[in-house]
Amino acid sequence: MDMSYLPSPTRGVWALGPLPVRAYALCILLGILVAIALVKRRWSARGGASTQVVDISVIAVVGGIVGARVYHVLTDPELYFAPGRDPWDAVKIWDGGLGIPGGLMGGALAAWWACRRAGIPLSAYADTAAPGVALAQAFGRWGNWFNNELYGSPTTLPWKLKVYEWADGRAVTTTDGETVVLGYFHPTFLYESLWNVGLAATLLLIDRRRQLSRGHLFATYVAGYALGRLWIEALRSDFANTIFGLRVNTWVSLLALAVSLTVLVLGRRTASQQDEQRT
Repeated sequence: MDMSYLPSPTRGVWALGPLPVRAYALCILLGILVAIALVKRRWSARGGASTQVVDISVIAVVGGIVGARVYHVLTDPELYFAPGRDPWDAVKIWDGGLGIPGGLMGGALAAWWACRRAGIPLSAYADTAAPGVALAQAFGRWGNWFNNELYGSPTTLPWKLKVYEWADGRAVTTTDGETVVLGYFHPTFLYESLWNVGLAATLLLIDRRRQLSRGHLFATYVAGYALGRLWIEALRSDFANTIFGLRVNTWVSLLALAVSLTVLVLGRRTASQQDEQRT
């Protein structure tokens, strides 16, 4: 028997009296708390008030979750509105299904509104929050592990992920009580989590060693995250709608990468021109 594999949980929901405790939600909550702690520290170091971080973060998190769910539903509508499906499942966020591109867009829009109310430039706050956002995503991806979802293509690599057939928050079992194993796959949730940890560390290092123009650290985060999603999406095996043969998330990542690189290149040219004018 091949013992070289990564295990998966056989359940993702526990009962605390009448209250269901969902690992997916706990992973997201842990990511949010870690991100807020880091952003508070970075914002205070820049002379800002830590209370501003809490106020803006709460609004941004709500906007991000709504945006992530809307993106998921819009890009996979057949999961909720096809014949035989229950449209009310579209609001069951606890069962999984958050599109990070939509979360970034919804969170950014909500953060813009909150920053405007507080009289804070969005670009300055976004640069401060960028490493924390990457860390939040790193923690949140472990919710997919608990749900046995969003794994990659089959593999025989030593770090392959053992995945169970899943229903109602736990692994399906046979009449003999044995769990039903689907197979062994690339742990794409782990790849993305590690990529995001590395991205957060890189952003912190860049911010410490270089003086970037306002908004450019966040643009660097977007470029780094989009680059990671491109190769991770290529490994995914779950169903996804496609455009010209490419997954929708791949197209969104390509667009985000192009926009962020354009911002960085144009910003660098502008800074160089301003330096020349000063000399």
